[in-house]
Amino acid sequence: MAQKPKSVLLPVMAVAVFAGLGRMVLQKIKADRAAKETNVAGPIDDKTRAWISEVVRTPRQ
Repeated sequence: MAQKPKSVLLPVMAVAVFAGLGRMVLQKIKADRAAKETNVAGPIDDKTRAWISEVVRTPRQ
């Protein structure tokens, strides 16, 4: 009985898919770290906090 030739396509496709997913995960991690390091918002003092609260609560005219 003749043996079937083994298909190489399925393992190659599986490797390509997993490599793509791994690359996307690494890009997401790097982007999250970069966003965390470049956070420009600092601590807010009481005067600024009160002003923001007042602006948000008063309706526009």
